[in-house]
Amino acid sequence: MILLTVGTQLPFDRLVQIMDKIAPELSDTIFAQIGQGEYIPRNFEYCRMAAPDELAEKFGSASRIVSHAGTGSLLTARRHRKPIILFPRRASLGEHRNDHQLATCQQLNGSPGLSVAYNEADLRAHLRADALGTADEPASLATGSRLGRGIADYIRRIDHEEH
Repeated sequence: MILLTVGTQLPFDRLVQIMDKIAPELSDTIFAQIGQGEYIPRNFEYCRMAAPDELAEKFGSASRIVSHAGTGSLLTARRHRKPIILFPRRASLGEHRNDHQLATCQQLNGSPGLSVAYNEADLRAHLRADALGTADEPASLATGSRLGRGIADYIRRIDHEEH
């Protein structure tokens, strides 16, 4: 199962629509948390907002994650050691107030277990790939950037607290 999540703060109809368009081409089922967007998917199960324990279960059982480029979704995918495809919101399309999600993707792109899709063609290519593998040691996020090191340090603290 592929888990699609758009986060909890803002709708992200563009991503939900693209996934709905691609879904019939995939052999995996999709479950999505779609938030308060207007678009209703026809090709996969969804909920508006999952309870935290339900969402944790979905992360745990997913083979991979497709998500907006929100830090919470990224950290949760890493904690569950799931490969993730980030699809950043764009301020120019009215999806966010600025392009910090693009900046996040530029900093993290190329990290093991993480792919970035900037458009429908990218997302389709990543989803059709035979396997994305599993997320490596969270420290792999430390690509030399302060952001990457900060996220990797936070994930190590979470992993340490859980074990």
